[in-house]
Amino acid sequence: MRDKIIIGTRGSKLALYQTEWVKSELQKIYPDLKIELNKIKTTGDKILNVPLAKIGGKGLFVKEIEEAILRGKADIAVHSMKDVPTEFPEGLHLSAICKREDPRDAFIAAVGSQKKIQSFRDLPNGSTVGTSSLRRSCQLLHIRPDLKIEQLRGNLDTRIRKLDEGKFNAIILAAAGVKRLGWADRITEILSPEISLPAIGQGAIGIECRADDDYINKLIAPLNHYETFICVTAERTFLKKLEGGCQVPIAAYARIVSQEAEAVSSHIRPPQAEQTHHSLLIMDGLVGSISGDKIIKSHIEGEQEDAESLGIKLAEKILSMGAKQILDEVYGRYAPSVKSSITS
Repeated sequence: MRDKIIIGTRGSKLALYQTEWVKSELQKIYPDLKIELNKIKTTGDKILNVPLAKIGGKGLFVKEIEEAILRGKADIAVHSMKDVPTEFPEGLHLSAICKREDPRDAFIAAVGSQKKIQSFRDLPNGSTVGTSSLRRSCQLLHIRPDLKIEQLRGNLDTRIRKLDEGKFNAIILAAAGVKRLGWADRITEILSPEISLPAIGQGAIGIECRADDDYINKLIAPLNHYETFICVTAERTFLKKLEGGCQVPIAAYARIVSQEAEAVSSHIRPPQAEQTHHSLLIMDGLVGSISGDKIIKSHIEGEQEDAESLGIKLAEKILSMGAKQILDEVYGRYAPSVKSSITS
């Protein structure tokens, strides 16, 4: 048994908060285990003056950390699941996904306007909204084409500071990060999935490690949250089928819903039919154009054990509705060197 493990992490406040949370959860289970942090700067952290979608490639916030695991400089990595590509380098895998926080987006209005602006729909005509996400901007523009969307990069505290400096009328952030860092009182409105369908894996923390490291895999197994793992797996399968990265206007939100089902043994319902509980996996998916003028959205539900096949079926359904053309336009504009091989 090892007496120490090393966690690879980004150095942002949110990344460190999430990593410290994982560390504390592990130490509750293994009080004698020593845990060190290896702070690693990723490509996404280094390039702050270019929209993420134009940098190109996948894994902007994880590649260097994965390399550290492969070199033995870290045993595990703690990631925000929305940053994790659907494919892993050879030898690595996703071993656990922790219980999900709020997966939705948070709308934060500028200080001083919050009495007048209590929801996204209250924004005055032509307001400037900050976000670095094509997924968010396309959905907001679909509802409010009058808005001016401006790029907003940087850590969470940096983004809020830019709002407070008057550079935006409002900004959109992941609610989970805002809540984790204690900024919940700044949230003007939590956007419903009908307004802004969340990013794949948003709100969930994933733990990556070497696939053949039995000790580490067993060590972190208790942190895996079954329902979250199932839901995020369905979303990531949907994304993989569409061959999209985290900066393409693709969204999906899966959840498990418990329903009461009546156990009836014949066509005639008995006076007191036995009540049983049945859980369904339901998921909404979306592909949108950059301008927001086109959005293709659909829904699927089925058994939670079929998470991967449901993700694939929903992707195929949306592709058949015209999503391939939209995605080809996005790749042509933001990543001309990347040829999409999506098949419908």
